[in-house]
Amino acid sequence: MTSEGTRAVHAGLPEVRPGGPFGSSPVFASTFHLSGDPDGPYQYGRLANPTWVALEAAVGELEGAAATVTFASGMAAVSGTLLALAEPGATVVLPSDGYPATRSVGDHLAARGVTVRLAPTAGDALPAAVRGADLVWLETPSNPGLDVCDIARICELARAEGALVAVDNTLATPLGQNPLALGADLSVASGTKALTGHSDVLLGYVACADPEIAERVRSWRTLTGGIPGPMEAWLAHRSLATLHLRVDRQAANALALATWLRGRPEVADVRHPGLAEDPAHAVAVRQMRRYGCVVAFTLPDREHAERFLDALQLTAVATSFGATHSMAERRGRWPGESVPPGFVRFSVGCEDTDDLVADVAQALDAALGKVDG
Repeated sequence: MTSEGTRAVHAGLPEVRPGGPFGSSPVFASTFHLSGDPDGPYQYGRLANPTWVALEAAVGELEGAAATVTFASGMAAVSGTLLALAEPGATVVLPSDGYPATRSVGDHLAARGVTVRLAPTAGDALPAAVRGADLVWLETPSNPGLDVCDIARICELARAEGALVAVDNTLATPLGQNPLALGADLSVASGTKALTGHSDVLLGYVACADPEIAERVRSWRTLTGGIPGPMEAWLAHRSLATLHLRVDRQAANALALATWLRGRPEVADVRHPGLAEDPAHAVAVRQMRRYGCVVAFTLPDREHAERFLDALQLTAVATSFGATHSMAERRGRWPGESVPPGFVRFSVGCEDTDDLVADVAQALDAALGKVDG
């Protein structure tokens, strides 16, 4: 089975046996029978659970990983990776334009004696920042600006420095790009977003090219207790079967919406890596198979953006992305986001394309005061 869609449907399913269930079920257990010396895969609920094991195997198949570690949330995965791998005295490179909470973890690293360098995702500053680093953290496409960096090039530079490379693969998903195949050591993601895709699960994971690195991350998870619940893990695994269907529809809708938005005079700086005119497209086309569900654009000011959001009918105003339903928000409302006041992050869902564009069109008209009647 070489097709990624087929792998997504079958990944991590139980061995076929007569009378056996087609899929796995969640195992609700804090305690397992354990006599004599501790032995076996399941000893205590904080250490392992069969439901995580199945999900980790499935995600590992999609990411091309040697080992995968799941966490209770995307930020648990991010912080667990950084704190497990960045020891005092190390130098870590973080994206200056990425998810603000990742930079907040950088503040904690700095307090522990780690040198933290910030560099934007696009441009020459990032390759220069790799020099002398021990761990390089990439976020590509970046959230929310949708800039892209050349993963293979950064990995080559990092190898020359003896540095590890971790890539936040949340927006792309493993069906959009495979950082490990491009040379990265770790692919980290918030499974809360497109991987699970239904706005009902908090989850994170770290897919590793080296089992020893995975064990360092897993040991940190065990120590801190940032474990996923069995129900969340089961729901995430169940969602993988439709991942390729969802991301295909979302990517097609996102490109259609971005293309349409370029024709609106009040809409500036439309960004989507799939647009041929996008500054990130030349790099994205070399390393991405799908360009994601997020479109970013800027309206004239805060008030204009708020009028637009208030007028949306099919699209929810919420702070997330990757779900089957469309969502949008003015990102400048959050501390730490260096974006214009009218900057909108639009997560495109699986609705009918014409309906989605029509909803955006009527909301833009309403924001301009062009209301029928």
